[in-house]
Amino acid sequence: MFFLKNYQAEAVDDLLSKSKKLLGRQGSKVLILKAPTGSGKTVITAEFLKQLVIDNEVHKEIAFIWTAPRALHTQSKAKLEAYYEDKNVLECLEFDDLIDNEILNKQILFLNWESINKEENIIIRHNERDFYLDKIIENTSLAGRKVVLIIDESHHHATSEISRKLISDINPSLAIEVSATPVADSPDEISTVYIEDVKHEGMIKETVLLQDGYGNELTGNQIKVANTDGSDALVLEDALKKRADLQKTYKKNKIKVNPLLLIQLPPSKLSQEEIQKKRIIELLDKKHDISVSNGKLAIYLSNEKTNLEKVEDNTNKVEVLIFKQAISIGWDCPRAQVLLLFRDWKSITFSIQTIGRIMRMPEPLIGHYQDESLNQAYIYTNLENVKVHEDLSSGYLSLHRSRRAHKTNLLLESYYRQRKREKTRLGIKFISIFLENTRKYHLNNKISKKNNKVTQSIVKEAKFNNLDEIDNKLELKQLSIDVENIEDLQKLFDYFIRDNLSPFFPEQRSIDRVKESIYSFFELELNLDISDNFTNIVKIILDDKNLNHFKKVIDSSKIDYQGYVKELDEAILKDSEWNIPESTLYSTDVKTQSYKKSLMQPFYYSILSKPEEEFINYLEQSSKVIWWFKNGEQDRKSFAIQYEEDHKVRLFFVDFIVLFKNKKIGFFDTKSGIILKNAGKKSDALIKYLKKDKNFMGGIVTNTDKNMRGSWMLYKGKGNQLREDDFENWEHIDF
Repeated sequence: MFFLKNYQAEAVDDLLSKSKKLLGRQGSKVLILKAPTGSGKTVITAEFLKQLVIDNEVHKEIAFIWTAPRALHTQSKAKLEAYYEDKNVLECLEFDDLIDNEILNKQILFLNWESINKEENIIIRHNERDFYLDKIIENTSLAGRKVVLIIDESHHHATSEISRKLISDINPSLAIEVSATPVADSPDEISTVYIEDVKHEGMIKETVLLQDGYGNELTGNQIKVANTDGSDALVLEDALKKRADLQKTYKKNKIKVNPLLLIQLPPSKLSQEEIQKKRIIELLDKKHDISVSNGKLAIYLSNEKTNLEKVEDNTNKVEVLIFKQAISIGWDCPRAQVLLLFRDWKSITFSIQTIGRIMRMPEPLIGHYQDESLNQAYIYTNLENVKVHEDLSSGYLSLHRSRRAHKTNLLLESYYRQRKREKTRLGIKFISIFLENTRKYHLNNKISKKNNKVTQSIVKEAKFNNLDEIDNKLELKQLSIDVENIEDLQKLFDYFIRDNLSPFFPEQRSIDRVKESIYSFFELELNLDISDNFTNIVKIILDDKNLNHFKKVIDSSKIDYQGYVKELDEAILKDSEWNIPESTLYSTDVKTQSYKKSLMQPFYYSILSKPEEEFINYLEQSSKVIWWFKNGEQDRKSFAIQYEEDHKVRLFFVDFIVLFKNKKIGFFDTKSGIILKNAGKKSDALIKYLKKDKNFMGGIVTNTDKNMRGSWMLYKGKGNQLREDDFENWEHIDF
């Protein structure tokens, strides 16, 4: 059973809305799905296609052509067949499976993109049977069907002249390009999945680290990689050590994952590839006891494929896999976490495609782990210089790590807010709430499970001839129908759920969430899997004897879910033992500054205000300061106190924490101008917090001169008396 993540369901809704609009226009239109590697682009597309063909607002029949590079089309076909196994809505075909020289309604024809680029290929070559692509498309269109073309991993091929010609020849009503890095010019619509949302739901790792433990220099889009003077044996040693450390951490946390190290060979002639492969295999065998024979080494090359059976499984014993570029398209192995590139590469550009194989989390249903090292991927190399593609400018690659220069054990009381949940849509938590309510209500004991019959009263305002005309926007009049047809049962089931969703918006994600909840009940309590028992399950639900029981459980679950959402939305949680993080990661867009007293070394920053910069200079010159820490605004990782404003509880991330030689701990927040005038509530909260411990001191600080050339002052008065350019309740700082 597939469960969509929230961002995936949102993408499906967006694609559905935009595609319906474009399909209503004249001519061939282009829609792009831009989604990060590891976000589940195939699942999003599969669910979108399903929703498109069952949508009551789409009155035309639709035939699909799915194209992909290399062998990815066969992998995509297998994934979609598995996805549609229990849904019975779309049929996946290869070219030889077509009947009557056309693509029928709700059929998807899977094609290898390179093969239809070659004019001599049998798929596009004219023949006396009229069994070639052009004729099949012509027949499909003449039958009145819309043709929708899906171009998977479109960045690999959609820009070539031949490819553009083929798109023109196919002339689909809608072309959907799917890629993490789309290249299409002037698309009609774009649907974007943001990396922050994918990370938040634990599908991909938080970041990728290059040469963890060493510093790197970035100039423009060029990285000067640290510690590249070592031999291949030394850099291999670093990568293997990282893999072993990760393995120990997984075991310590009782997580059944065996992390995988990928060694990527550069493009080269077959003879050179063989020499390099042999050298690596010897190093692994002689120094590290990793070999093909003991099952710890796998090889994925065009002329050799060894130990690949179930290598994607989280507990597979393979520790190292040697591969070339071909594996980087469409290959999913979420336990892959370390990537090694030797200096044999003449040049390489780090892009989303380069690092995509090590970005996935091994247990996406669980998401991120408590130990942050497991939420990161790692790249090692002895290449001196690599280029960074613009698609990595934010969100993926971390080049820098700043570490604490002193041991700290502050154990401060800090606060953080959980992310807000949507109030109008059902999230994945609804499933567990629903299952709990089925147990409270004893649903299993109350429903009839034998001789079920659906004689369903359909809410309707006007007469209609078939179930395709059901429309939840119209109201009240009843018509009794005996239902046996599986498609009609599906429509009635969907309608029943939509009709019982209020006050939640009846969009597809919420409908599917209720479906998943009901399916889970049948699977867990009655041992009925939806893939084999759909008709039976729906008849049980919609039987007049059972219908109200399911309604009651849905209603009580909605009430409980609303309470859950409200509690989460308002909850600010306390961390009683907050400490300054041992290390902090930074991406490619940061600067560095040499400050001797910064607790974090090196000191990296994205932006510093003028007051912050000058206050740091003041702290650097003080003989009383041991270290200072520039606080962030990263929820639980950063220090925050509570304050109330406009009847809402908010968080105040104080700018600086300072340790003095007299063991006092200072909490200071720099303010100036209009920002200073509006800081009253924060000031009161900070002064109240400082009273928790006799060793605490601090407050709001400002400079007597707007250009920061005057004296530094500390505010001691009440928040409602805080005024710009009025220093009556201030005192001079002397440290």
